[in-house]
Amino acid sequence: MRRREFISLVSGGAVAWPIVARAQQPAMPVVGFLHQGSSQPNAHPMDAFRRGLQDNGYVEGQNISLQLRWADGEYDRLGALAADLVRRQVTVIAAALLPAAQAAKAATTAIPVVFISGSDPVESGLVTSLNRPTENVTGVSLFSVPLIAKRLELLHELIPGAAVAAVLVNSSNPNTNSNAREIDAAARAMGLRIEFIAATGEQDFNTAFATIIQQQLRVLVVSADGFFASRREQLVALAARHAVPTMYFQREFVAAGGLISYGANSPEMYRQAGLYTGRILKGARPTDLPVVQPTKLELAINLRTAKSLGLEIPPTLIARADEVIE
Repeated sequence: MRRREFISLVSGGAVAWPIVARAQQPAMPVVGFLHQGSSQPNAHPMDAFRRGLQDNGYVEGQNISLQLRWADGEYDRLGALAADLVRRQVTVIAAALLPAAQAAKAATTAIPVVFISGSDPVESGLVTSLNRPTENVTGVSLFSVPLIAKRLELLHELIPGAAVAAVLVNSSNPNTNSNAREIDAAARAMGLRIEFIAATGEQDFNTAFATIIQQQLRVLVVSADGFFASRREQLVALAARHAVPTMYFQREFVAAGGLISYGANSPEMYRQAGLYTGRILKGARPTDLPVVQPTKLELAINLRTAKSLGLEIPPTLIARADEVIE
């Protein structure tokens, strides 16, 4: 072979070798994230989810890809969104909250599902055991529904003269019946009467508060719901406009100007879901990952809001608060 032909052959091969090497690299794993709410109000929890992935060495755009699906509070879209992720053959599906988790579980028995849910995962049918899930599903529970009785108790401690409490519920949420049972039992124990006010869409909020005012209901409990969380600014504004003392299920409501909240640290639980997703990407099976439960519950109080409502917060309640906004 002539020297010139040899150089040409080597030069041509040098161009081709990297192409072959790239073709042999494994495909970047894809995590599908299905959420029943909207993107903007959940930006902070999503950042926490990404931190959980990063704690396991997975960085979006570098060695992992995220496929995000938002239902924007329209729960009847979740089935189609989950099916789309399955068709795309994602490696893992993370799903928040209960309706999204149920849609993901119904869509696949092969792809691992990591849920974030406010309900009792066993009662809601996501898993058969907290300590050892038996199928392709595990995750993180905020246990927001079982805490609703405690929220009512704290609100009653703040405003002991209220004989009737309004409870805002989303009747399209599978948590609704569990919420109703829990709060009914708690209310009877405290000698309170409950009036349930339904709101399944943003257009229902003004009507809900008009009903609260018309029936002269002095206090309100907002039940745990992903759609309500995605509309927290609007709900806080309505509670302020109508001067209704309101208990919420996330501290983010209080940071936005709400009166009081009690529940798990939501971003931390999203981070835990990111950690579990990363562990599954590394080869762990859902059956080896017990459902994560909150180890700390947070009480947050907004004193500025209390002052605007003419309320005096009991010192004992302030002393127990994890966060007080002055």
